Parts: sequence; C-alpha cells; structure tokens
Amino acid sequence: MALLFASDALLPRLIPAFPPGATWVGQLLAGAWLGVALLNWNGRRNVMGGIFGRPQLMLNLVLYVVSALSLVRVPATGVVPWLLTVPMSLLAVAYGALLLRGPFDAPAR
Repeated sequence: MALLFASDALLPRLIPAFPPGATWVGQLLAGAWLGVALLNWNGRRNVMGGIFGRPQLMLNLVLYVVSALSLVRVPATGVVPWLLTVPMSLLAVAYGALLLRGPFDAPAR
C-alpha cells in the first residue's frame, strides 16, 4: 500500500539510482499486487486446482514462477534477494503441483 500512495517518496530511498520521474513504476507494481491480492481473497473458498479454481491457480503460478526467475537473476549482493527467492520458489513449486495433480481432497468412499 505504501508503494501505491507514496512511491515518489519510497522508491528513491529503496533504490538510490532510481530516477524520480519514474515513480509510476512503483504505483503500477503496487496496483498489480493489489489486484492479485483481491482475486485471491475473492476466491478463498474455491477449491484450488479444480475446474473453477484454475484461473486463480494459473495466476498465482505465473506470478511466483516469474518472480522467482527474476529474483534468481539478481546478483547475490546480500541476504535480501535470497529471502525473497526461496519463498517465491517454494510457492511456485506448490502451485505447479496443484496444477499437475489437482485438488488435494480426501478420496471419495
């Protein structure tokens, strides 16, 4: 939410060489994450991996795969990129397993 409303104050402090005129990138990124969060919140009662939960599953899978691959390319200058890469990679694997296997429900008897 901070990036959505105060990206002009936050981004130059987080990234020292960030140009002040390009703070719209932070707002665009924050808007995209807010949209993903709202889609996940609205589908919280859906079965993930089923036929009705597939769009939500695909959205999360693409988000975490692209995020993990992008973070792997960041030079290992510290601990922060790895603290973000590991959870993104684990979530990408989990959503990939849901896509290939389907919902993890108990077998019908």
